[in-house]
Amino acid sequence: MSKYYFAYGSNMNPDRMKSRGLAFSEAYSGVLRGYALAFNKRAADAPHRSYANVIYSPDTHVEGVIYELADTDEIVKMDPFEGTPRLYSRELYGIETEIGLLQAWVYVANRSMISEGLLPARWYLDHLLAGEPFLSPDYFQQLVQSPCLEHEAHFEVSEVSE
Repeated sequence: MSKYYFAYGSNMNPDRMKSRGLAFSEAYSGVLRGYALAFNKRAADAPHRSYANVIYSPDTHVEGVIYELADTDEIVKMDPFEGTPRLYSRELYGIETEIGLLQAWVYVANRSMISEGLLPARWYLDHLLAGEPFLSPDYFQQLVQSPCLEHEAHFEVSEVSE
């Protein structure tokens, strides 16, 4: 078990994490090497749009926020929000941080939920942009330039609102 959680999608927004009841003591910048950010996880609540995922890509990396959880069982609070185990699986990966390499929980989209050619909604992308203090300027600019659905309405669905 790990007491760390690596967020690369909408959970990079610390306010979102607090509203979801996740108890954490610290938040750090984190890097997952050998993977790329992809908006290819089909939204269960709106199949015409996507949520974030990480995909194997040996020469790239994903930046995000690593949360130090209050205890090792704290991560289970996130499972309903991520739709685990149906929509995402929860796996341990090594994440580079300013305090060293940490084994952290990472949610990875299940193959049955992956669809290419979809875009995230603007409201969803805004959650990623709220992680700016934890991201390099270049990575943040890549997120700013990500194509998205500008006028997609947001209706929070309790168990599948990745």
